Amino acid sequence: MITIRAAGAADAAGIQAVYAPYVAASPATFEEELPGVEELRARMEAAPRKPWLVAETDGELVGYAYASAHHSRASYRWSADTSVYLAASVHRRGLGRRRYDLLLPEVRALGYLHVFAGITLPNAASVALHTAVGFEQTGLYRDVGYRLGAWRDVAFFALALTSPLPTRPVEPRPWAPAAD
Repeated sequence: MITIRAAGAADAAGIQAVYAPYVAASPATFEEELPGVEELRARMEAAPRKPWLVAETDGELVGYAYASAHHSRASYRWSADTSVYLAASVHRRGLGRRRYDLLLPEVRALGYLHVFAGITLPNAASVALHTAVGFEQTGLYRDVGYRLGAWRDVAFFALALTSPLPTRPVEPRPWAPAAD
């Protein structure tokens, strides 16, 4: 049985283990060095804090999903980026969808109005996941990054979390998971 729950600082090592194969051998991330456990904890707790969810089975962390800042300039504060990573052992089981089904309402409840995802192409599984939960492709950067011996395109996807947009948006709130 797979359990999805809020991530805590103690999950950073498990998150690192899931992420490591992507950094080592996948164009899905443009990160070239695996971040350390302390760096991952800092990302998880960056202010304003946004949701990080983990999936585990039999006590082993097998995936995670999170929201992060879309851009650093203040006018972007109602937008967030999202990412999902899974251990190879749980690919194609609907786990990415289940985590987005929990993550997106959390992000919306905090006052964020849009979420975005950048997907290195080709990546049919990630495109299918994002499309299935309502994201639409909004742009494409061709040959934007050199990763694993080749130039890579990145497609950008967006999802409006509310419509119509408010004329005076309320400030987004930081995430405070029940586990804290």
